[in-house]
Amino acid sequence: MIRNPWRHHEPLDHAELARLLPAPADPRLAADRQDLLEEYLMSEIHQSDRAPAALPARRPLRRAVLFAAPVAAAAALAVVVYLGGSPGVGTVAAPAPVKAPVVRVEEGSTVQLASTVREIAAAATARSTPRPGPGQYIYIKSRVSFMSTSHNADTGEEATWVQPLHDREVWKSPDGTKGWLDEPGYQDKGGITLDNKEPRKQNTYDWLAAQPNDPDALLRSVYATVSGDRDHDQQAFNAIGSVVREQLVPSALAAALYEAAGRIPGVVVVEHSQDASGRDGIALARLDPWTGERSEWIFDRESHQYLGSRGVQVREFNGVKPGTVVERTTIVTRAVVDAKNQRPGAGQATA
Repeated sequence: MIRNPWRHHEPLDHAELARLLPAPADPRLAADRQDLLEEYLMSEIHQSDRAPAALPARRPLRRAVLFAAPVAAAAALAVVVYLGGSPGVGTVAAPAPVKAPVVRVEEGSTVQLASTVREIAAAATARSTPRPGPGQYIYIKSRVSFMSTSHNADTGEEATWVQPLHDREVWKSPDGTKGWLDEPGYQDKGGITLDNKEPRKQNTYDWLAAQPNDPDALLRSVYATVSGDRDHDQQAFNAIGSVVREQLVPSALAAALYEAAGRIPGVVVVEHSQDASGRDGIALARLDPWTGERSEWIFDRESHQYLGSRGVQVREFNGVKPGTVVERTTIVTRAVVDAKNQRPGAGQATA
């Protein structure tokens, strides 16, 4: 587009300008990443509500800005945390990030996909899971590490880091309307509320328990929740992964979910993967064609019990190199407890 610099009154040709610009990126997040981001934003709102009016508002500092959110390396949306500002009431400084682990990228295969899914589903069926009653809560404790990206506004330098491995404890009512999150170093001291009058029903225990134990029906239900231009197969895989990672799923339904996931195009078996505790297992995985990140669900090689998850960058994207581990999780405890903030003790049912 050529404009005469002396003709300031000449209108812009918006159609031509649009053709010269690159197509906008799709900012939508996968369901599991959106859940985590929503929890972070809730903590910020909760913190703001509790701050005394006399305290001055926190102001962004130009020198050291940390973009830190529990989302994938290529997520288009990030939470901005300003280093050096006054901490909010009840908060603690987040631990300094560490360099992300780098692993050799092992190629996935569909050769043993069907047999591996059958073994995982059979193990899930044989495993008993407690059923939460009225007033009880589902308790999940995990060890997690998500990616952070630092950016120096003065020099323009960027680096990819991850959070140090840390505990994450979640309490959820079966209907999803009540809950609590305790993630020391990343939330208010003691945790934050997850109470929500309109939770995403597909991630609640009550909704899951009412679903048919039929893989094809489940898969149709999952695909009905995805939308937009992003890869629908990846969205479906991520949606199931968010349930598997941080929910209590009835045994028969868990088996059906794994079978449904195995039928999603692009799902492969990765023979060697490690959870956040360093346990080696076999993984069901899928490569996100947009971000180049492969999401891996890791299972014990012998018992086929779910261990945790891992996100590995397979193709460079936004400066994140192949082999970079952008997220790691491991399940420590799944249980049913009698009250919010209560931890399981002797005699309480665990899964």
